[in-house]
Amino acid sequence: MEATIMHADLDSFYASVEQRDNPALRGRPVIVGGGVVLAASYEAKAFGVRTPMPGREALALCPRAVVVKPRFDAYMDASQAVFEIFGDTTPVVEGISVDEAFMDVGGLRRISGTPVEIAARLRERVATEVGLPITVGIARTKFLAKVASAVAKPDGLIEVAPGTELEFLHPLPVRRLWGVGAVTEAKLADAGIATIGDLAGFGERGLSSLLGPGSGRHLYALAMARDPRRVETGRRRRSIGSQRAMGRRPKSEADIEATLLAIVERLGKRLRGADRVCRTVVLRLRFDDFGRATRSRSFLESTDRTDIIMAVARGLLDDAMPIIRDRGCTLIGLSLTNLDDHNCVQLTLPFEADHGADLDIAMDRLRNRFGRDAVTRAVLVGRHHGDDAPMLPD
Repeated sequence: MEATIMHADLDSFYASVEQRDNPALRGRPVIVGGGVVLAASYEAKAFGVRTPMPGREALALCPRAVVVKPRFDAYMDASQAVFEIFGDTTPVVEGISVDEAFMDVGGLRRISGTPVEIAARLRERVATEVGLPITVGIARTKFLAKVASAVAKPDGLIEVAPGTELEFLHPLPVRRLWGVGAVTEAKLADAGIATIGDLAGFGERGLSSLLGPGSGRHLYALAMARDPRRVETGRRRRSIGSQRAMGRRPKSEADIEATLLAIVERLGKRLRGADRVCRTVVLRLRFDDFGRATRSRSFLESTDRTDIIMAVARGLLDDAMPIIRDRGCTLIGLSLTNLDDHNCVQLTLPFEADHGADLDIAMDRLRNRFGRDAVTRAVLVGRHHGDDAPMLPD
C-alpha cells in the first residue's frame, strides 16, 4: 500500500499569525496570552516556554519575550483560509482542531502527483496565500502521519515510506505514542522502557500486566505501527467547550461566577447555532497550586436551554467553591458533551419552558445583529467577558 494519509499542522499557530501581521515580531520570542501562555513562537520555545505555562513563569524563562493579547477573529480567518486550501487539495479532509487536519490523497496520483508532491504544493500555497508555515507528515496510517509531522516541525515535510515504519518509529521516545502521559511515561521508565522500540520488545502481555489490558493492547498496536482508522469526513463533534484563564491575581467569588455565566451564554448560543442539544455539563478548574479538578452532571433528557445549562453549571461551581476558597482559581472551563441533533426530545420545565426558549432565540438574534455584548445579563454589565478560542465549525 502507498503512504497516502497526510497530517498537516500549522506551526505555533497563534504566534505565527501575530508574527505574520506584525513584521516587528518576526524572529523575536512571542508569547500569546497574559496570565497563561496560549501559544509561543519557536523563538520563545527555545527558552523552554510552553503552553499552558503561567505567564510569570514564561517571562522568567524568557525575559525578552513580547507578550501580545490574543486576536481570535484573526486566528479564525486564517484557519478558514487554510482549510479552504485543504479542501482544494483533496475532498477527504478530517479536521482535528483549528490548526490541524488529516487528509487522504489516495487516488490522486494521475491528476495531482505523488503524495510528497501534493504535500509540497499544499505547504507552498499555505505559505504564499495565507502567509503561515505548516508542517506535513505522510504515512500509511493516521498515527504515523501525526508522529511524522511532529518530528518534521517546524516548517517541514516527512514521508514515512511503506516498509520503513518500524525503522522510523522505534527509536522515538515513548511519549510520542497516543495515550502516554506523564504518569504512564514514569511507569514505563521504571520498567526500563524509554523508546517505542523498548516498548514493542516488552510485548503485549508484559504491557498488559504493567498498564492494564486495554492500555497494553493499545500501546503495543501503535508501537507496531498498527492503526486501522480511516480519515473521516463530515463527523460531528461530541462536545463543545470554552475556557478562560483567570490569572494568579486574587478573584472574588462574584468574579468567578460572572466568568462562568459569560462562558455559558456563549456556549448556549453556539449550541443552538449548530442545531444541537447537550446532555452533560462538565466544569473544569485549575488552582493556584497547579492542581486540577473536574465536576460533571447530566440531564435526564437533552436540552439547548441556556437557563437550564446555567443552573447546572452554577450548581457544579457551588460544589467546588470550598476548594476554590482554599486553593484559588487560575482557570475555569466548561464543556457541553453528549451532543445530539436538535430533533431529539428536550428537557422542559413546566410553565417556563416556552418563555425560556423564546428568550434564548430573541437574545441570539439581537447578538447576531448588534454584537455579542449588545444584550447581556445584569451580572455581566461592565465586566470583560473574555474571548472564545476558535474551534472548528460544528
